[in-house]
Amino acid sequence: MRYVLFACVENSFRSQIAEAYFKKFAPKEWQAISGGVKPAEKVHPNAILLMKEEGLDISRNKPQPLTQGNQLKAEIAIIVCGSAACPVVYAKRVEEWSMPDPAKMSLDEARRVRDSIKNKVLTLIESLGSI
Repeated sequence: MRYVLFACVENSFRSQIAEAYFKKFAPKEWQAISGGVKPAEKVHPNAILLMKEEGLDISRNKPQPLTQGNQLKAEIAIIVCGSAACPVVYAKRVEEWSMPDPAKMSLDEARRVRDSIKNKVLTLIESLGSI
């Protein structure tokens, strides 16, 4: 099994969305994991709602800590947030997507962030064949 790690601050919105899309669309030999430096108590309700619109249920997900074990396991690490609070992540390949925080946005604005994450995940998946 090969791993992609999606990292954020709270692991409650952006990284949860990215993980869900990756799990849905990635080849079977790839798996997604996610974590945050300060995990929230629960997945953000708007993230759950926005992913239900996509036919993906993340309501049972629980934000996880970003661990050294996850970083060592990951071939690719994606930092999805875009602020000074974002984690420093170590992996063979690290990308920064710098997505704005949708937690305080309207649903329409957050939907645009979700769609951008989906497009980036699909582009990432297309690149996996060259790894």
